[in-house]
Amino acid sequence: FRLRSFPAAAEVAPAAKAATKAGEDNAAAVALQIDDEPCAVMLSATGLIARTSEDALERWENRSSADKRVKDDQIISIFPTTTRSSYGLITSAGRLIVAHVVELPVVSADGPLHVTGGVHAEELIGMTENTDPIRGERVIAAIAMPTADDSGDHAAEPAPLALGTRNGVIKRWNREAPTTMDSWPVIDLKDGDEVVFAAVAEDDDRLVFISSDSSLLTFEAKNVRPQGRTAGGMAGIKLAKGARVAALNVEAQVAWTYEEGENGLTSGSGAVVLTVAGDSDALPGTENGAAKVTPLEMYPTKGRATGGVRSQRFLKGQNTLILAWVGLYPLHASTSAGSPVELPKPDMRRDGSGVDLASPIAFIA
Repeated sequence: FRLRSFPAAAEVAPAAKAATKAGEDNAAAVALQIDDEPCAVMLSATGLIARTSEDALERWENRSSADKRVKDDQIISIFPTTTRSSYGLITSAGRLIVAHVVELPVVSADGPLHVTGGVHAEELIGMTENTDPIRGERVIAAIAMPTADDSGDHAAEPAPLALGTRNGVIKRWNREAPTTMDSWPVIDLKDGDEVVFAAVAEDDDRLVFISSDSSLLTFEAKNVRPQGRTAGGMAGIKLAKGARVAALNVEAQVAWTYEEGENGLTSGSGAVVLTVAGDSDALPGTENGAAKVTPLEMYPTKGRATGGVRSQRFLKGQNTLILAWVGLYPLHASTSAGSPVELPKPDMRRDGSGVDLASPIAFIA
């Protein structure tokens, strides 16, 4: 999703940082005055973040392709927490910014899940005391942060956080972190690289890379050893010359089930791969492209740092993936104006050529 750029570090005024510190102190004071109630935090593909009722995660996981679509319903991060807890924002520059749940607006729990009425996540990362914002930085994901109650001797260690970059690097951060900072780097990025994805990754989960030249590589997360926050990660996918990572995700629900009723409605569960083929010379956002949705189960696992297998066959006039996504079925796609984009039915051919879309996809989750 597109977010505006932030000022360079030298442009952040000391007075602004002082105001930020005052705001943090005020947030802490407010938090102490409210009950610590269960809730859920949601971040949308359109860049909005908010909190809602605690049953949101269950409702999101049980959504159906027959559900009514609404604006800002493409949710890329969702997790349970409490109103007096903190959460983290992961940025494309490899920074983690700590923020407070209590400061987030509350969105309605009635009807389809959505984040309309939330605050733009970009507004929360512009000013931090311990690290400076970076020009062009944007929010990639939101994550739950351990609470004071989680730090006891018998508390379970939080699962590693997988971070993937545009140049094919993968890292599992072991969640080792300072306790008195409002932000810190979670990966040492090489020049010209950026984080494109972040999510919790247990050992048994599957990591899935898709490159712009249609190569898909999937392997178990345990093949990537957890590292501290200053490490730079390791090779994830072997990219061909000129290719980049188009999508990366962590999936636990690989097994695929699908039913199609007599009324035309369909139901399915499990992870699917969406790829949209197009022309690299077309102006971004103007080409509809040809889309294909295929269960992740159809793609074989291979070793880390290899090239993967083809995920979509290019036809005449196509030479790149203009969009790719891996997530639980059903996927939600929308135009830049928020109108739903109908996706094709699941295709069991892992390297099929796809179906022409009626509109360009701007947001997907």
